[in-house]
Amino acid sequence: MNTAKLDSHVEQERKRRRTFAIISHPDAGKTTLTEKLLLFGGSIEIAGAVRGRKSQRTATSDWMDLEKQRGISVSSTVLTFEYDDCQINLLDTPGHHDFSEDTYRTLMAADAAVMVIDLAKGIEAQTEKLFRVCALRKIPVLTFVNKVDRPGRDRLEILEEIERKFSIEAVPQNWPLGSGRDFSGVVDLESDRIHVFDPNTQARRLGSIETDWQAVRNHVAGDQLLRNDAGEPLVLNGLTPELVDEVHEEVELVRMAGATLEADRFLRGEQTPVYFGSALTDFGVEHFLKGFIDLCPPPGNRLSNIGPVPAGRKDFSGFVFKIQANLDPRHRDRVAFMRISSGKFERDMEVTVARSGKRLRLPRALRIFGQERETVDLAYPGDIIGVVCPGEFRLGDTLCEGDPVHYEPLPQFSPEFFAVLECPDTSRRKQFDRGIEQLVEEGAIQMFHDARSTRREMILAAVGELQFDVVKFRLESEYNTSTNIQWRPYKMARWFNLSEEEKGQLKLPFSSKIVRDQFGHDAVLLQSEWHAQTIQRDNPGIEFHAIRVSPFEGQSQTSSSTEAAL
Repeated sequence: MNTAKLDSHVEQERKRRRTFAIISHPDAGKTTLTEKLLLFGGSIEIAGAVRGRKSQRTATSDWMDLEKQRGISVSSTVLTFEYDDCQINLLDTPGHHDFSEDTYRTLMAADAAVMVIDLAKGIEAQTEKLFRVCALRKIPVLTFVNKVDRPGRDRLEILEEIERKFSIEAVPQNWPLGSGRDFSGVVDLESDRIHVFDPNTQARRLGSIETDWQAVRNHVAGDQLLRNDAGEPLVLNGLTPELVDEVHEEVELVRMAGATLEADRFLRGEQTPVYFGSALTDFGVEHFLKGFIDLCPPPGNRLSNIGPVPAGRKDFSGFVFKIQANLDPRHRDRVAFMRISSGKFERDMEVTVARSGKRLRLPRALRIFGQERETVDLAYPGDIIGVVCPGEFRLGDTLCEGDPVHYEPLPQFSPEFFAVLECPDTSRRKQFDRGIEQLVEEGAIQMFHDARSTRREMILAAVGELQFDVVKFRLESEYNTSTNIQWRPYKMARWFNLSEEEKGQLKLPFSSKIVRDQFGHDAVLLQSEWHAQTIQRDNPGIEFHAIRVSPFEGQSQTSSSTEAAL
C-alpha cells in the first residue's frame, strides 16, 4: 500500500471533481443528453440539434468533418463544465455500432459511467458490450432512460431487463408521469415532489412547475385546490385522474417491491440508480445531474506497480489514454490526452516518462472543448488535459514527478475487421507510409505483419469497420493520399507467448496466419469463433488470449474474465 503524504489543497480540489463517460447504443440520445448537460452547466447557450444535422448546427462534441457529415460520433472527446461547485469532466464516447478501440480506452480514464437507454428499444447490443467493460473495471454505472416523451415500452419492463441482462439491481430515483403524448413530467421518489410542464412556456424546455405529489392526487380527486409553495393557484395541463391513478399505482409498486439505493452497493457495481427523462425536452435532465453529483465518486486511488496510489498525494502523476493528431488542421500537431491521477499539474513543469525514464518539460497543456482549445495552467486529479505530444509519448504511458510509478497498462482488444491498405498513387507513397505510421501510434488502428514472409505484408485491423473509413478519411484529408482497401477474411486475433521452437509445433487451421503486432507480440489471426475453439482444443496447455495486456509487477499478462465477457 502506497502511504505517500496527502496534500490538503489537492484533496480539496479532488473532491470537487467528477469524471465520467457516457455509453449507449446509436440513436439512444447520448449526444443530445451530453449537450443538455453542457447547457445546464453554462458551457453552451444553444444545444446543437441532432436531427437534420446537415442543415443545422453540429453537436459540440463532434469535431471531425466525418462526424459532421454522417451525424454520428466516431472519436472520443472530452468536455468540461462547472455545476453546483463541482467540476465535471465528461468523456464522450462513440455510440456507433462500428465504434473503435478508442471507446474501450476512454473508459479506462473514467470514474463512473452513465448508460443511456432508449425507452422504446431497451438495452441494445452496443450498450450491453460497453456495460461489460465498465463492470469488469468495477466502474459504477448510473442509468438514464431516455425518450419517455415518445411511445415506448413499459417502464417496469425496462427495469426488469436491466436486472436480467446485467445482474445488477435497478433502483429508480424518479418516475415518469405518463409516456409518449401523455408525458407530463416526473415524480421524485425520494422527496415525493413532482416536476410538470409549465403551460405558460411555448416549448417544453426548462419550463417546469414543482409541487407536492400528494397535493396533486388530492387536487385531481377533487378534494382541494392545487397551489404552489407560495400559495398561488396552479393549473396543470394533461394530468387526468386516470393518468394520476395509474402513476400512483406504479410508484407504490416500485416503492414496495424495489430496493433502496445504497451508496456502497452502487460503488461496488451491485446497484444502478435509474432516472427517467427526455433529453430533447430537458425533463428529468437536471434531476439526473443533481443526483449524479451526489452519487458519482470523486477520483480515487489508482492501481500501480507500487500498489494503490492516493489521488490526493503531493507528487503529480497521470497516464496517457488517447493520442490524437491534427485535432485542428490549423495546428497540425499531436495531442496526448492525459488523465491526472494524483498531485497537481502545473504548466511548464518537468516530468518523467516512466517507460523510458526520460525527463521532459511540458510547456503546453490544453483543455479541449470540441475543436476549441484553452491553455491550462493548473489541473488536479480527475481532470483530463491535452499535452502537445513531442513524439515521446505512447498510449498507456505514465508521466510523474518523483520516483517513477507505472499505472495499469491499457489493454489491446482483439480486432474484428482486417484489411490491407494500398496507395494507388506511387508518388504519394512516402506520405501514405507516414500517415499509417502515425495512425498506428495513435491507436486509431492496429497493425500486424507476417514475420515469416519476406513480403512483410502489413495487415491493419480494427474493432469496428467504421474505423477503416476514419483511417481512409484522415489519410486523404491530412496526408493528401488516396487509399484502396483490400479486405482479409480474418475475424479475430489471439495472442500467445511461445518460443520459436514451440511456435513451430502449434497445430493451427490452414486458414489461420501467425503474425506479430506493432509491439512485436506474437498472435494468430483466425476466421471464426469455431477456429478459436479448435486451436485451444488442439493445443492443450497453451493460452490464447483475446485481450493483450503488458504485465507490470503484481499483474498477469491478460485478463481472462474480461475476455470471457467480451
